[in-house]
Amino acid sequence: MRPAFWELPLKSLTRDEWEALCDGCGKCCLNKLEDEDTGEVAFTRVSCKLLDGQTCRCSSYHNRHDYVPECVVLTPDKIARIAYWLPRTCAYRLRAEGKPLEHWHPLISGDPESVHAAGVSVRGWTVSEASVTEDDWENLLIEDLS
Repeated sequence: MRPAFWELPLKSLTRDEWEALCDGCGKCCLNKLEDEDTGEVAFTRVSCKLLDGQTCRCSSYHNRHDYVPECVVLTPDKIARIAYWLPRTCAYRLRAEGKPLEHWHPLISGDPESVHAAGVSVRGWTVSEASVTEDDWENLLIEDLS
């Protein structure tokens, strides 16, 4: 019996399978601050201006680079270099590290709302970067982004 696609190596996934791996938490759309000396990444409550704070999805996913040219496109080739930048619960990071998906991941639970019910999404608590200056990001750091 063939394993579920999300258990396969990332480089073997089709484009649709790769996209389906996203759990819809919205954490990757949070702005981050990286310490230049240590490389440590701190997440903020400040979200990309395109993040819909209720659905936790990009409001213009296919055209996002028209509005946010610096938006990172995750690929199997890039994931090893940037996994540290993703939250610990991210399915892409977990699979890149050879770990299984969390029990609340929609591919496991069968329910796209399970990520929100488990309290691991950014639903309802982000601040759009359009409403806050970059100088204020340090005031909106997140202590623990589990």
